[in-house]
Parts: sequence; structure tokens; C-alpha cells
Amino acid sequence: MPVRSPLPLRDGVGASCVAVPPRTAGSVLDFLARRLPGVSREAWERRIVLGEVVTADGRPLAAGDACAAHDRFFYYRMLEEEPALPFEAEVLFQDDHLVVVDKPHFMPVVPTGPYLQRSLLVQLKRRLGIEALSPLHRIDRDTAGLVAFGVRPEERGAYQQLFALHTIEKTYEAVAPWVTDLAAPRTHRMRMAPAAEFFREQVVEGTPNTITRTEMLTRLGPLAHYRLWPTTGRKHQLRVHMAALGAPLLHDPLYPEIVDADMGDYARPLQLLARSLDFTDPVTGGLRHFQSRRALAAVEAWEQAGGAAPAP
Repeated sequence: MPVRSPLPLRDGVGASCVAVPPRTAGSVLDFLARRLPGVSREAWERRIVLGEVVTADGRPLAAGDACAAHDRFFYYRMLEEEPALPFEAEVLFQDDHLVVVDKPHFMPVVPTGPYLQRSLLVQLKRRLGIEALSPLHRIDRDTAGLVAFGVRPEERGAYQQLFALHTIEKTYEAVAPWVTDLAAPRTHRMRMAPAAEFFREQVVEGTPNTITRTEMLTRLGPLAHYRLWPTTGRKHQLRVHMAALGAPLLHDPLYPEIVDADMGDYARPLQLLARSLDFTDPVTGGLRHFQSRRALAAVEAWEQAGGAAPAP
């Protein structure tokens, strides 16, 4: 059962919580500086003086207070500087139960790494004023398209079960090299596991734990426009499957090889789009269909050039 934060939402951001493990000695300041070194000791001291680090009952802490095992401290995550994102997410649908958003490439769904205020979730909380808003699933920062959010905490589990039990149809579109074996619709079953790098996945031997169906929509010279249906929902599943099939997604910075790119380089977005969501609403019983209004840049370039091959 999650512990309720004593701090209110601030600028769309909820307070973070850190728990004190057993056998921890020293002051609150010592503990925070050691446990969360991404924030300097001086910055933690400033936050404590300002009353921005509190106990579970909302009492402001002093830097010299002693830590006790299992104490929980609450604080607001802050970033000194956050990368600019020159894109806007579009709210496609909103009612008392759901919010469905069309996300641009490069925008993370939840706060992560150098992104906080510019994450999709925090932007939506500020824009819509819904403190309890929560993503029902996630797509990569690099992927564009549909993301569904739950409005009411008591309904969240019912919607998340749609994804957990694979009773929701998710359709993606992608641009990747044209491969003869992928010209006809096919279903691919593979076993995936974490790679040596914590942020990547890989295909390994063993009983399949991921399923993706592929279909080629249009050939774009040496490339092709594909439709993808992931039955399962493992991290980076479509990217890993397509790379394993000899058709790595165009501009993929992680598969099959890691490509270091400037964080501000938005000229080569990953050519993967979460196109549609179809399901029976577990709360209202109605049929739901949502479709992204975005387009993949490589497909647009092909169409605008009258069939000339898009630049790699």
C-alpha cells in the first residue's frame, strides 16, 4: 500500500519519498547526501532550511535530526536545468475516466533522467488540473503516438488489467528496411531478456515470452512502411523484434547498436508510432477506439517526393 504524501502537488509534480533502511546511522543531512548523491550536500541543506524535506506526518526536518530505521522522508524533485522540448502533446479525448494523448517523439511519459516539468505526465497534470492522473501504460520517449491515462485511482487497476491480460489491441506503424520475409503478414515469437546494458533488451534462446504480428503496408524503395501488433508488452519489444528480423527501425539509437546522439538533435526521430488503441471499457462497458493523428516523417517524405526513396 503506497504511503500518502503529506506534501501537495507543486507545478504538476508530486513529492518523492525515500525510506531509511535498518542500521542507518547519522543525521538526516548525512543520509540524504549519501543516499541521493545526484543532489549536492549543499543543495540538500538549502532544501532542509527552506522546510522542503518533511516526515510522513508533514513535520519539517532539521539537518541535524537523527535518522531512525524505516523513517520516510518526502521532498520535491527539482532539476537545475531541463532540456527544452520544442513539441506539444495533443489531448485527443477526455472524460471522467480516461484521458488519451497523442505524444510527440522525444517526450518521456513520466519524469526520468533530465526530464521533470517537460515530461508528459507533469505537463498534463498542470494543464488539466487532475492531481490523480496516472499513465495506464507507457511508450518509449523515442516513440510517438497514443498514451492512455486513468483519471480515478479506484478505476486504475481495471484499465491496467487490459494491458496485463492482453485484452487491448495496440497497433503501431514503423519504417524499417524492406525485408522479403516481412512482405506478407507474419507472427513472430521470441524470448527476450535484459541485455548487459540496463537500458536495453535482447533476444535469447528459450521459450518465447513475446509475440508480435507484422504486416508490410507499402514499400518505400529500400525501406518499407510496416504495421505492427504487439500481443505482449515487454520493454522495447517492437524495436528488439524488428532488429532481430533484420529490419531495425529507422533512426533507432539503441538497436541493433547504440548510437550516441546529441540530446537536442531532433532531426532523426525513431520511426515508430503508436497508431491506435481498441478495447472494451471495463468501467463503462462501451467500445473504445482511439487513433493517432501523427504521421511518420519517412512516410511523409516518400509521399511528398512522389515515390523517391527517403534519405537514410
